[in-house]
Amino acid sequence: MSLSNDHVLVPMSQRNNNGLPGMNSSSMRTLTEGDVLSFHHITYRVKVKSGFLVRKTVEKEILSDINGIMKPGLNAILGPTGGGKSSLLDVLAARKDPRGLSGDVLINGAPQPANFKCSSGYVVQDDVVMGTLTVRENLQFSAALRLPTTMKNHEKNERINKIIKELGLEKVANSKVGTQFTRGISGGERKRTSIGMELITDPSILFLDEPTTGLDSSTANAVLLLLKRMSKQGRTIIFSIHQPRYSIFKLFDSLTLLASGKLMFHGPAQKALEYFASAGYHCEPYNNPADFFLDVINGDSSAVMLNREEQNHEANKTEEPSKKEKPIIENLSEFYINSAIYGETKVELDQLPVAQKKKGASAFKDPIYVTSFCHQLRWIARRSFKNLLGNPQASVAQLIVTVILGLIIGAIYFDLKNDSAGMQNRAGVLFFLTTNQCFSSVSAVELFVVEKKLFIHEYISGYYRVSSYFFGKLMSDLLPMRFLPSVIFTCILYFMLGLKKTAEAFFIMMFTLIMVAYTASSMALAIAAGQSVVSVATLLMTISFVFMMLFSGLLVNLRTVGSWLSWLQYFSIPRYGFTALQHNEFLGQDFCPGLNETLNSNCANYTICTGNDYLINQGIDLSPWGLWRNHVALACMIVIFLTIAYLKLLFLKKYS
Repeated sequence: MSLSNDHVLVPMSQRNNNGLPGMNSSSMRTLTEGDVLSFHHITYRVKVKSGFLVRKTVEKEILSDINGIMKPGLNAILGPTGGGKSSLLDVLAARKDPRGLSGDVLINGAPQPANFKCSSGYVVQDDVVMGTLTVRENLQFSAALRLPTTMKNHEKNERINKIIKELGLEKVANSKVGTQFTRGISGGERKRTSIGMELITDPSILFLDEPTTGLDSSTANAVLLLLKRMSKQGRTIIFSIHQPRYSIFKLFDSLTLLASGKLMFHGPAQKALEYFASAGYHCEPYNNPADFFLDVINGDSSAVMLNREEQNHEANKTEEPSKKEKPIIENLSEFYINSAIYGETKVELDQLPVAQKKKGASAFKDPIYVTSFCHQLRWIARRSFKNLLGNPQASVAQLIVTVILGLIIGAIYFDLKNDSAGMQNRAGVLFFLTTNQCFSSVSAVELFVVEKKLFIHEYISGYYRVSSYFFGKLMSDLLPMRFLPSVIFTCILYFMLGLKKTAEAFFIMMFTLIMVAYTASSMALAIAAGQSVVSVATLLMTISFVFMMLFSGLLVNLRTVGSWLSWLQYFSIPRYGFTALQHNEFLGQDFCPGLNETLNSNCANYTICTGNDYLINQGIDLSPWGLWRNHVALACMIVIFLTIAYLKLLFLKKYS
């Protein structure tokens, strides 16, 4: 797991226009001086709604006038839950919503470049890697989309192999990461894979949000040792962490302590104990410094309480009564501002060029892509196909259920006769096929919901455009998985039922079922895009289809519905599919063959003995347009629903 001495790390000032290291050679060079990130007067406020009956919006301050500097090495941000450490990390990484944010974040004294989110690395707390792919395939996906196409494939593979070696992933390079259905690599190996995904662009600044979450103490220590070795090559590594053990704490080069959005300490980690001792808080022997700092901030330690009593006793002698009882966080914040460590930090910040300290708002613009739309589309579709094949439980189960259901329905309605009962059975089975296509499409809600975190992370990091992701998922997942069940249903049922024996009618039925499935799936995407909970989207879809069934044309004759409600039929997906199937099957059919209508005992009590009469009774136009306008309507609905889904993805809140 040791890092090689020829590791590439190029400062921002030495990078090309894409924010990536020069790609003329795949060799990796050691960096002596990395990038320095400084932040000046960072304040972040959000608007939150409070109250139950009367909802009012109040402004909450998450970060309050934070200043500091992060140099090459391990820079830890520590603090209690809700203290603002993740918010500060996101602000520094340009991944926080710029609304409500004030202050400056500079790189080597200059504003963050517009492509900072792409040129830096960010490892999220929950590892977002495709579990059905191998470690190498995940790295190849990152390299294909984040490295320029001018870089040759063998150079990309060399970089991937070097990262795998540096991260100690050689033994599991060709193993699947793992999903909830299949066991994969360990938690530590998964975390290192996430880090490797970000190292593909060779960032000089690497951000990590809680890199030890979900790992046992030994694995967490191994991950931090890895980061320490990487930092010695000149990388500026900035991460938030919660209650590290001592063996991890002693690896820190810089420590930032936050509580309630205020800075308690910022400086060399080795000076933190001395600093707190000067503030009157002494760490007991054999106590973990990280735990001690959190105890001090939270006021939980008995030693802290003793010190506070001593301080209050002294304060009672000298201070005014209004200043006797002050929150410990306020005291520590004021003490830090007046400390020598803050003075040293202030001097360093003031040495940066004053003329360059201007708002780096460009860092919050959309990512700058190094690959084309078609290149991104091809790789996204390829990964989605691999994901589909690598996790076949859902897809195979759907096809098996389709075959079994088709055989059962075929047995129930087997060999339909041309009589009054056959007319009723035809209408019933066509209605069932239409509604089944709708309800089976509810599973499409998972297409974007399950991968929401993955999509947001990869989009912000500059992997691909929203349009590339959207159309890539449609091509590889939605289209085949809605196409195959329709074809299977038609091939099994058409001949078992004994429907109209013409090739034209056979393919029209298949096409109609496909169109219904695509329309229902598009509606599912329009509802589910941007959602975080699958069950909510599924419930909305189910309710919508139940109401659509009422206006499909079987449960009620649509000509008898009042005008104030009849307009709802134009929003019913099953209605268009059911009407098209009826037109296709009933037109030209005779359900009293060989006998005069008045003499036929089977039809003696019925006035409808032909398919044309049945269609007229249902208010269906007998002309060819009466058939194809249903497909046109379904096509228009597909376009509308997919447009809504795309716009929801496009305007999805991609910042935390």
